[in-house]
Amino acid sequence: MSEPSRPFPDFLAEVLAYIEAHRDEPLTVAELAAVAGFSPYHFSRLFTARFGISAMEYVRTCRLQSAALRLTGEKPPPLAELAFDCGFESQEAFTRAFRRRYGVPPGQFQRTALTQQPRLSMEREMTTARVEMLKDLVRRDAIAVVGPAALFTEDNKSGIPALWPRLIRALPLKNQVDARTYGVCKMVDKTEGCLKYLAGVEVTGDAPLLDGFERMVLEPHSYAVFRLTLDGSPLHPQMQSAMAKIWGELLPKSGYKTVPAPDFELYPSDFEPNRKGATVDMYIAVEA
Repeated sequence: MSEPSRPFPDFLAEVLAYIEAHRDEPLTVAELAAVAGFSPYHFSRLFTARFGISAMEYVRTCRLQSAALRLTGEKPPPLAELAFDCGFESQEAFTRAFRRRYGVPPGQFQRTALTQQPRLSMEREMTTARVEMLKDLVRRDAIAVVGPAALFTEDNKSGIPALWPRLIRALPLKNQVDARTYGVCKMVDKTEGCLKYLAGVEVTGDAPLLDGFERMVLEPHSYAVFRLTLDGSPLHPQMQSAMAKIWGELLPKSGYKTVPAPDFELYPSDFEPNRKGATVDMYIAVEA
């Protein structure tokens, strides 16, 4: 059965409203995904692609903002009580999270700091790359991709482009199939929005890996393919905004149901990131 096709961004507005109404109650990714009408895997990718943080990180942010308001009221509650109300297991965990968010512990917090916090907007970011979904699904057999890889969250995702020079300097790899390159993205922790990104090439056999390189096997799947046509500006911002459009609009409208498998960017052998009109294909595994 296909996941429902719903207008962007109505379902995310429903989720944000639900979080606001239940911010002091236990919440899970599965519960929020049910509100949106998607699988937990699809919802996690969609929310992070659209807003840049995971759903549960947003929940924590809302709770910390609520705590900050209560701290600046006429009768601030005890910190232990506030920590429990905000869903933290201990006062120490609450204090650490509060300090990371506001730069000071709860006891030193000033109301003026609230005005300095960014707010999520339901307005969609402009996408400079032209993005279109190809008409037919593509079936691919299993392949092995090798290259440098690392874990990324919202805090360090700007480091993804640094993997590519490490790959390029090492090419060609032993048993490399061709000159196309792959940017493989594997969700590691959907609650925290943590993913593993690998910049690599397809290889055969089991040749020894270079230091810092990993081998990732992409199992056989059917894929929905989205083609990005670039405008000649820096690549990474275009990829980020395109992911929001793919996960937040095109994929939900397609009616396809995603499966929990890595998705990947496929770059042609003659790819030039700063050339206007260059194309990248984004592969997302779906049920056929």
